[in-house]
Amino acid sequence: MDEVERRITNGLQGGFPICERPFEVAAGALGLDEAELIERIGKLFKTGVLTRFGPLFNADRLGGANVLAAMSLPENDFDRIAAFINAQPEIAHNYRREHHFNLWFVGAAETPEKVESTFLYIESVTGYPVYRFPKEREFFVELKLKV
Repeated sequence: MDEVERRITNGLQGGFPICERPFEVAAGALGLDEAELIERIGKLFKTGVLTRFGPLFNADRLGGANVLAAMSLPENDFDRIAAFINAQPEIAHNYRREHHFNLWFVGAAETPEKVESTFLYIESVTGYPVYRFPKEREFFVELKLKV
């Protein structure tokens, strides 16, 4: 990443203009023009530096559901199953842990039933159980990654 890409990545976390020309407004705040910002974001995706660019919604407040889940997978099948789980549109993200439950992920959908059906589908295809950890209370943690 060059310095401009670092500025873009750091500058666009935690907020994005909601207006008719959001990229133009965001670009101006970063000292760029709209076309360059769009081009640079595209490059960050193409090179794999970015994997997602967009809003995070609180599905619960919109009538949907977010459920933290975990699986215990054998090392020799971990990458294949993680890739399969990543391919499901209801899975927000997943990450590996050095623990008995070595794959953690979040299911998010417009209804709790859709999240559950996704978990059931994952179980049926992989043959491994999905352990659900529904939210008991909510905490706000603003994560910003400085690059």
